[in-house]
Amino acid sequence: MREYYTITELTREFEVSTRTLRFYEDEGLVQPVRRGRTRLFRPSDRHLIRQIMRGKRLGFSINEIREIIQMYKEPPGEVGQLKLMIRRIEEKREDLRQKRRDLEETLAELDQAEESCVERLVELGVNT
Repeated sequence: MREYYTITELTREFEVSTRTLRFYEDEGLVQPVRRGRTRLFRPSDRHLIRQIMRGKRLGFSINEIREIIQMYKEPPGEVGQLKLMIRRIEEKREDLRQKRRDLEETLAELDQAEESCVERLVELGVNT
């Protein structure tokens, strides 16, 4: 295992900008070692970036990701983190189900509006 990764290596690996990694640093999610102006990321930072990216893909906010990461670092540790993650996943899943219901309702309304338009065109003698 390598001792350090450069910011360039991690931006390429995770397909993010240097600005994104600096943002994660500013938010206290990762703490790279500084050698002058150069940031050197430890394997643990790389792992955290992977977890942050996963959290973002799942729709978690930076604050939610921070909370989950902190749970691992402090008591109750990994067990607490896993339980919190399960709760957050359930919340996200329900949010997505609600969005799906909202989308299905909107699509039904659009179908109905389109059908009304087509019917009116037929009444007016216009072919569609």
